Amino acid sequence: MLNESSRVEAFSDGVFAIAITLLILEIKVPEVGEHGGLWQALGAQWPSYAAYVVSFLVIGIMWVNHHQVFSYVARVDRTLMFLNLLVLMVVAAVPWPTAMLAEYLREDKASHVAAAVYSLVMVLMAAAFQALWWHLTRTGHLFDARVDVRAARATRARFALGSLAYPVTVGLAFVSAPLTLAAHGLIALYYGFNQVPVPTVSRQPE
Repeated sequence: MLNESSRVEAFSDGVFAIAITLLILEIKVPEVGEHGGLWQALGAQWPSYAAYVVSFLVIGIMWVNHHQVFSYVARVDRTLMFLNLLVLMVVAAVPWPTAMLAEYLREDKASHVAAAVYSLVMVLMAAAFQALWWHLTRTGHLFDARVDVRAARATRARFALGSLAYPVTVGLAFVSAPLTLAAHGLIALYYGFNQVPVPTVSRQPE
């Protein structure tokens, strides 16, 4: 029988899976023009491919980190459930700014707006996940016995420092939309290889 934490994680996994699947549905089959072949039409869709890869990384790495955190959660309370819903609400919205950025990436003024909206969604995602982590570490009563609660609470500052990169991308959006998209890809890779670990009683954070 699934415990409360497992039920929340299973529901969350479903939302992550749907969101990450919707990304590819935004890439349409290209139409062949009168003066170009299918290869040229496929190449012209490079903004869609780039946006897809970056958003896939963002959602995928968020899912990995979400799974890591919940593997140490033994029980849930009402606040945690609502904070988790907030995280999922933003995750489910990612395909929308992804499609908009892909559509306007080669435009001038419109690309900046699209990139800014994309970055704002990422800011909300980081803030929601940070709020979830802060609630978990506030008392530590939702963690299982493996977690060093005091050490976990000490990771809050490092977690918040990493989240500062997302607001910077909002400003970067008005400089270069492609550069903004690349920055989000790098941030996602950073969190993929250098995520904040959940400290256990036998493992202290660096």
